[in-house]
Amino acid sequence: MYASREDIGYDFGDDSKVGSKPIKPNPNIDGGWAWMIVLSSFLVHILIMGSQMALGILNMEWLEEFNQSRGLTAWVSSLSMGITLIVGPFIGLFISMCGCRKTAIIGGILNALGWILSAYASNVHYLFLTFGVTAGIGSGMVYLPAVVMVGQYFQKRRALAQGLSTTGTGFGAFLMTALLKYLCIEFGWRNAMFIQGAISLNLCVCGALMRPLSPKDIVSEKYVVRSNSEDNQAKTLSHSAETIKSNRVFSEELEKKEEATNDEVLDSVQHIEIGGKSRSGRNMYGLRILKTASQLTVTVRKGFAIWYSSYFGAASLFTNRVFVAFIIWALFAYSSFVIPFIHLPEIVKQYNLSHQDNIFPLTSIIAIVHIFGKVILGIISDLPCISTWNVFLMANFTLVTCILTLPLMQTYVSLAVVCALIGFSSGYFSLMPVVTEDLVGIKHLANAYGIIICANGISALFGPPFAGWIYDITHKYDFSFYISGLLYMVGIIFLLIQPCIQKKQPREKATDEAQV
Repeated sequence: MYASREDIGYDFGDDSKVGSKPIKPNPNIDGGWAWMIVLSSFLVHILIMGSQMALGILNMEWLEEFNQSRGLTAWVSSLSMGITLIVGPFIGLFISMCGCRKTAIIGGILNALGWILSAYASNVHYLFLTFGVTAGIGSGMVYLPAVVMVGQYFQKRRALAQGLSTTGTGFGAFLMTALLKYLCIEFGWRNAMFIQGAISLNLCVCGALMRPLSPKDIVSEKYVVRSNSEDNQAKTLSHSAETIKSNRVFSEELEKKEEATNDEVLDSVQHIEIGGKSRSGRNMYGLRILKTASQLTVTVRKGFAIWYSSYFGAASLFTNRVFVAFIIWALFAYSSFVIPFIHLPEIVKQYNLSHQDNIFPLTSIIAIVHIFGKVILGIISDLPCISTWNVFLMANFTLVTCILTLPLMQTYVSLAVVCALIGFSSGYFSLMPVVTEDLVGIKHLANAYGIIICANGISALFGPPFAGWIYDITHKYDFSFYISGLLYMVGIIFLLIQPCIQKKQPREKATDEAQV
């Protein structure tokens, strides 16, 4: 069940088996239907992440409608963004049992329902339930499968594929900001949310495009030859994968035990069904129902066993120290990106820059440059001589610098420049699935990335309300950006320290063995 070294792609010193089997590559890997998966993921990012980046428009409407504090009103947007990501680990359970396609279609229906019900809100607390929780869970059920499917269909051009698909966030933020602003002016915010709910039903179409790979296709991916850049990155992070490798024996035994139990259950049901044929035809219908229920129980048990062992078993992902540092970084990072989107319209209003912002909104500048950032950073990361990990770190340093300097800018031009840098550097989001896959392997991308976006969700959940609460006290957003930027820097330091510790430990071990 857990990733073998071929899955992860790391070199443990024995390359005799890699590439030894003449398996014909699947034409849909890195081509063919893989590009339809990219298109599906691109549309998902437009409809989900793009819409959430445009919630600053609705946030201002809710402030005027319900006359609540900025801190309380910001919880609506934060709940939607946060729950979309926080439910990641639990969506991994759905994916294990139902697959990405079914999970995404159900999520699309739930997301549309949340938008439509929110059109009838009578107070902010009603929006907490309909928009924050209902639409948020639906968004999470579509978002994670969209990311995982791209990771399954691409090996050689993963960073580029993830970059292209996640540019939907930038396109969506630009398009949805303009769309929601127009709909609110023409029809009011309630009708705007109703129309947006109807548009969100297209998520079901995106889910239908997520055609699953056959087990044979997934197995053949193990023998795909990695590029030189991936090999260099693998050497840097190889010690992190050793924990996953050591837990493989436990995982295989657990899977065999599950399969044996499943066979016993189904065999017993089939035996009863044969006996039922000889006794009475009237019992056949009941036996078929029993067999279907048994198969469903087996599927649920197997999916839950895989999900549980990934998080809490001996093969837990949390035994990977670099991955744990990655989680700590994610807890602080995302709020620094979300806060400007939610509160920039209010900041512009405070600085009396509404006229310039109406001509070309600052959030649109972030969104447009964000598109180019994801594509360019993806292309750079796929170069043979470039490490994805280093590109990821450099983009993080640029973003945290911009967050810390944003409160110092009080003219439209200076704010536009900083927003452009925020948009470009935040393109590292397209590298997050790639880095996660390099740490844990393709088999565990769903569960591992679910944990990462869950941490991001916690960050998004508390970030905007915290900024609103600080404003209610100080009547300034400056301290919100300073505090979130410093916490973000703490997360980056964890990313820098842990790989250095991982490199140092094998050297110390080798020195001790030499002395002995």
